[in-house]
Amino acid sequence: MGRIKTTLLKRKTIELYKKYGTKFTTEFLQNKAITAQHLGASSKKQRNIIAGYMTRLKKKESRDEVLFKGTVT
Repeated sequence: MGRIKTTLLKRKTIELYKKYGTKFTTEFLQNKAITAQHLGASSKKQRNIIAGYMTRLKKKESRDEVLFKGTVT
């Protein structure tokens, strides 16, 4: 079983995805750097969780899965 992500972190990740979705990739280290740029002053742990969740979303996107309600990517 994996770790449970809080609603706050998921909401922030989805906001970043909608604004800067094309900049993110399926590589965690690249997503970590991009998250640090756009997130501002956040803790290292939160940045890493958001970057990891973003990586997961981008991998799902590459497999043509539905990410959010009402949108197909």
